[in-house]
Amino acid sequence: MSYPDLTTLLNNVNIVLIGMMGAGKTTIGKLLSDQLGYRFLDTDAVIEKALGQSIYKLFNEIGEGQFRRIETQVIAQLSAHTRLTIATGGGIVVTPENWSYLHHGVVVWLDVPLPQLWDRLQRSERTKPSRPLLKGKDWQQQVGKLLEERAPLYAQADVRVGVTPQDTPDKVLNKVIIGVSTLIQSTLDERKGGYSRKEKENLEPDPICPQDACPE
Repeated sequence: MSYPDLTTLLNNVNIVLIGMMGAGKTTIGKLLSDQLGYRFLDTDAVIEKALGQSIYKLFNEIGEGQFRRIETQVIAQLSAHTRLTIATGGGIVVTPENWSYLHHGVVVWLDVPLPQLWDRLQRSERTKPSRPLLKGKDWQQQVGKLLEERAPLYAQADVRVGVTPQDTPDKVLNKVIIGVSTLIQSTLDERKGGYSRKEKENLEPDPICPQDACPE
């Protein structure tokens, strides 16, 4: 199946990438957007631009609870738009309310094995330190604990894409394309008519996205 075919099948429905930090959501999201002709947005980047601070500083200054509330406002607003590929923060799945917004699109879990996550995160922190969790000596244990806690939540995704150490970004992209295409085709086979956009709830939180960071 070609990329234009998938764009047609999606019928403007968003694709939302979830998974642990270091799973490659931003990298794959940008590739996917380029291929589909969608716009790419990263929820963490939107929050940073809106508030003028890094996620690292926000966690330290306002705490995780307040950060999660802001995160919910952002995903709520993004979900009201179409033709987006959205990369989300690793912890977005822990807030139950967020799932009502995530499922406005096709949710894809990039499932990366723990040792591979450790390796990616370690290399990332050497070049651009940005994750508070990785500052402690027991960071590997903490990452493992988070993955164990979040895996059942990630499993609520519409599509699970297993990522191996041998997979290049292009190969992961192809897995995502195949997984989403298969999901939509199976849905079409089960009912008549096109693949309709998922129903929205009438929830309109106060705007937080800056004008140039969120879709028009």
